[in-house]
Amino acid sequence: MLHIRPAEIEDVSTILHFINELAIYEKEPDAVFATEEKLINTLFCEGATAHAILCFDGDDVIGFAVYFFNYSTWLGKNGLYLEDLFVSPSHRGKGAGKAIMKYLANHALERKCGRFEWVVLDWNKPAIDFYESIGAQAQSEWIIYRLTGQALVDFAKAEQ
Repeated sequence: MLHIRPAEIEDVSTILHFINELAIYEKEPDAVFATEEKLINTLFCEGATAHAILCFDGDDVIGFAVYFFNYSTWLGKNGLYLEDLFVSPSHRGKGAGKAIMKYLANHALERKCGRFEWVVLDWNKPAIDFYESIGAQAQSEWIIYRLTGQALVDFAKAEQ
């Protein structure tokens, strides 16, 4: 019996476990710098802008998602942005991914969001097939840009 609930501070080690599992799956195990303390200070602090949910099969935690709200100036509405979604490999095929997506889609509707968006790695065919099976459409005309780490610091501190 699948059920989903918002994560609580006591779940922080489980969330970090799933983050590390996702990083391994995405072939970036050394890219995770999150710690339990960082997660507590960002997901469970007053005014947190990111949120986590957990998916259970009975009493077993089998997946998680992290999301936040963004804004579309063209729609004049908030959107829900899915940062991470992961279901343990041994529990895939039970509908957990779809249940998480439906939970978040309903949450977006409850919050009057105009969009529910996420990105997927171009090599992740199982995820792409799954997202297309639920009616999602790739937005190929957009290219993601990112400033992170030292590049972010250098740009922010550069002289005009």
